[in-house]
Amino acid sequence: MQRRTFIQGLAVSGLVSGLTLPGSSAFAQSTGAVSVTDLPELVGDLTLYLGRGEGGLYENVLDAIKKRNPKLNLQIRRGATAALGNTLIAEAKAGVHKADLFWAVDTGAIGMITDAGLAKPLPETLISQLKSGFQYPQWSPVTGRIRTLPYNTQRISPEQIPDSIMALADSDLALGWAPAYASFQSFVTAMRLLEGEKATADWLRGVDRHAKKYAGELGVVMGVERGEVDLGFANHYYTLRLKSGKPDATVDLAYTKDDAGCLVNASGIVALSDGPLPINFIRYLLSKEVQSYLASEAYEIPLVQGVSPPQGLTALDSISPPELDLRKLADIRPTLNLMRKVGIL
Repeated sequence: MQRRTFIQGLAVSGLVSGLTLPGSSAFAQSTGAVSVTDLPELVGDLTLYLGRGEGGLYENVLDAIKKRNPKLNLQIRRGATAALGNTLIAEAKAGVHKADLFWAVDTGAIGMITDAGLAKPLPETLISQLKSGFQYPQWSPVTGRIRTLPYNTQRISPEQIPDSIMALADSDLALGWAPAYASFQSFVTAMRLLEGEKATADWLRGVDRHAKKYAGELGVVMGVERGEVDLGFANHYYTLRLKSGKPDATVDLAYTKDDAGCLVNASGIVALSDGPLPINFIRYLLSKEVQSYLASEAYEIPLVQGVSPPQGLTALDSISPPELDLRKLADIRPTLNLMRKVGIL
């Protein structure tokens, strides 16, 4: 969907209308998604550090919010999520305060900020809108993504795919992976935390013996669909996006159980300055319109109660992700050292 179409479409629902809204209190009693028509107008100066990602779809959301709130002066600094997180920490150590919000494409960078004590607490009225398991006092998830096993439906059957991620290291399947990709490295970090460093190193060596490398996880999914490999490692939305444009694609999704192979990660946002403006901006990201857009166009998982998930995705309550504090994924350096040690990077 083109940006102009998105903005025009949301004008119908109210996100970008030129109306000046009163300070509605409708969201104060909400335990689910609220329409932007019930949110207060955003007025004033706000600086957002935005981690790159999702092919410009986050930019579409920001454009719509700005059009909806003409009195908002939103300044955006863009960059790689991890690099922006490091910048925020360096600025804080230097006594410099430039950002009011940090929207990160993964929770590892969020963990860097909360561990550094830079995050401002969120009100319960905002936290209560989020689904159970995604309610945190210092940061708000925006959308979720599941680690999955995209597989070629003509080369293998679901019965040939083990439900343990660790078993794939010793399987006979031809695998595809993107070791240099940030999402994959977060997945390996989760494995390291759950299984231990030695088991993770052995898994990496085992997979490397029968894996084809790709530059990114969209490339992994496309390689699976072309039949270059039997199965790959990727976030769910790459497969759903491919199938949306090619409904007869010979690729489907499998899930492991209770391990890093079905980790549910999230993009998230953290408030870095006090006052109602940063909090109310976050409310827009959790609105029914924005959550629905990111589900339908980015195929990400809405984490606010009452918004439907993207089509083609297994329901969250039917998979078995591991229990893990997502902020711990910030501990990426030992993972990179391990991957270099075994010769993956």
